[in-house]
Amino acid sequence: MVNKAILQGRLTHNPELRHTQSGIPVCSFTVAWSEKYKETENLCFLDCAAWRSTGEFVSKYFIKGQEIAVEGKLVTRKWVDNDGTNRSKLELVVEKAHFCGPKPDNSPDSYRAPNAGSFEEYDEDDENLPF
Repeated sequence: MVNKAILQGRLTHNPELRHTQSGIPVCSFTVAWSEKYKETENLCFLDCAAWRSTGEFVSKYFIKGQEIAVEGKLVTRKWVDNDGTNRSKLELVVEKAHFCGPKPDNSPDSYRAPNAGSFEEYDEDDENLPF
């Protein structure tokens, strides 16, 4: 069976980077897009989770409103809420994230989230560039 999803949309809020109890980074964000048919527009939203270096990349270089393309697999997360009700949510576990769309302005720092490191930290010959 194949479970592969690719979508392009805009971030509805700034990505939120957290760490598990064992220190593994995970970034949560929501991607929104719309589909139009004749005069009807269907707004779509999908919660996403990016783990480890992919999560750090998204949290560092993307901000609310910016376009993003993501690849990953769909999973159903299940839990029991405080009232004892079984809950579930469909989300995309992001394996790859890509820049797309126009830059917000001509500045190379325009792709940085607030408080993220600067591109000046990297050497021109550095093979560890984030893209």
